Amino acid sequence: MPWDRLIAAFKFHAAAELARPLAGLMLQAYHRAATPDRDPPTLLLPVPLTAERWRERGYNQAWELARRLGPALGLPVRDDLIERLVGGAHQAELSGEARRRQVHGAYAVPASARSALAGVHVVLVDDVMTTGATLAECARVLKRSGVRCVTVWALARTPADGGRIGSAYCAPS
Repeated sequence: MPWDRLIAAFKFHAAAELARPLAGLMLQAYHRAATPDRDPPTLLLPVPLTAERWRERGYNQAWELARRLGPALGLPVRDDLIERLVGGAHQAELSGEARRRQVHGAYAVPASARSALAGVHVVLVDDVMTTGATLAECARVLKRSGVRCVTVWALARTPADGGRIGSAYCAPS
């Protein structure tokens, strides 16, 4: 099966059982890229869905990946430290600029979560990165809440549409 159909099945067609082998591929990529001098992550956070989107899909595909990555890496996985406040149109239907507008202000860190995030290196886990708008907005919110470094791990990357993409948002040492 071509990758785009495999990932679409995982994301939109209730194929949650694909999370284990897909997370395994992410884990292999992490181990290939890891270097001893790199700042190790402290915590994994799946990109959250709205309750409506969760009901529509039946699960959060980012959570399904993260909950398999965490134990394999000996890292905690939390899905309560960042939340999606507002929904909107399916991102696939939007241009890069429209995606950025839609996600601006759509995420928040609950006040009760700030102490758990202070000074840590967070890995945001997502299934697909297209323009990077969602991940950049999540990173912005997390950094404003005291996170020291945000690294993005995405299972797949769609072809760039001209949007600026960043993979890590870390404060200088």
